[in-house]
Formats: sequence, C-alpha cells, structure tokens
Amino acid sequence: MPEHVVASEVLTKREIDLLRRALLEWGGPARCSDQLAVGMGFAGARDLLDQCRRLRDELSNDAPLNAADWARTLLAAEIVFVSDLAGSGVEWPTTTGLSDETTIGMLRSVRRKPATTVSPFYGRRPSE
Repeated sequence: MPEHVVASEVLTKREIDLLRRALLEWGGPARCSDQLAVGMGFAGARDLLDQCRRLRDELSNDAPLNAADWARTLLAAEIVFVSDLAGSGVEWPTTTGLSDETTIGMLRSVRRKPATTVSPFYGRRPSE
C-alpha cells in the first residue's frame, strides 16, 4: 500500500463515518491530557483537537492521508472508543448512537485495511 492513501480506496463509507465520528468525540465527551496526545503522535491536547478537525475534513473530502495521519487516526479512534479515563468509553453508544458491538466489529475491520501503511508505527509514536 502506498504511503499516501485515500480512505475510499480502502474503507467503506460506514467505516469512514465511524472514524470521523470517533475523531469528533475528542471535541466532546473525551478528555485528553497533553501526555496522552503526545503518545498518540500529536503535539499536545490542543493539537489533537486541531488535527482531529483537519483529519475529519480530509476523510470527508477523500483527501489522501499519509502514514502518520493514518496511524494517529486509528489510534485516536481506538482510545476514544475504549477509554473511560480519557475517551468516551461507556458513553460511546449514547454520544455516537453506535453500539459497542457494531463499533468493535467495524474497528477490527478498519484496523486491517491500512495495516501496511501504518506498520512502521507499530510500537512507536506516530510522527512525520
């Protein structure tokens, strides 16, 4: 898979919508510390919010994402879905309208599709 990948080339519309919704959660019920944001590959919590907005727009516009952006998007989606301490956690179904079962199934599918693109970041902080 090339370094820059357009979401519609690898994901279904539903999967893209899930990622967009997950990124939106960071501006709502989720509470990210600067340390966690840095661990996810952002400069800090403020940058996470700014970049989530940008990434949502790029997913909407079917713009190509580079490998680091794919890794940050996937990691941010996984954490916001699962974590009660930093993300939406148990509130996910209430705030998104998506059940846990539906979400976990889609996330598992989404993880596999850009795997080659994000593989350089396995066990590493996503960065340019």
